[in-house]
Amino acid sequence: MISYITIGASDLDRAGAFYDAVLGALGHARLWRQDDWIGYGPNPDHATILLCKPENGLPTKAGNGIMIGLRAETEDQVRAAHAAALAYGGSSEGEPGPRPVYGDGYYLAYVRDPDGNKLSACKMPHG
Repeated sequence: MISYITIGASDLDRAGAFYDAVLGALGHARLWRQDDWIGYGPNPDHATILLCKPENGLPTKAGNGIMIGLRAETEDQVRAAHAAALAYGGSSEGEPGPRPVYGDGYYLAYVRDPDGNKLSACKMPHG
């Protein structure tokens, strides 16, 4: 359903280091950097997560109410993504752990990137 997601970044070098670490903990790598854009995704011909400076030239700010959920295959990946986020300038919005409110088998962590965008790393009960 979703073709891609863009995430505003005020400092692409800092944001790239953050997302390299967090997405790397989930088994993904940077695909490319072109000028003021960095792309991530499973297919080199189609990046699904894009970092960029805002096109309108205004300062970057996080979207109120927006959260991007990143799939993890294991609880270890959730913990590693959370730790990577904190090591690369992010902040915790919820420690890694089970979230029974969503149902049995959900294991999540919540963070904010250096620009304040909210992310979750989520291991779902069936992969």
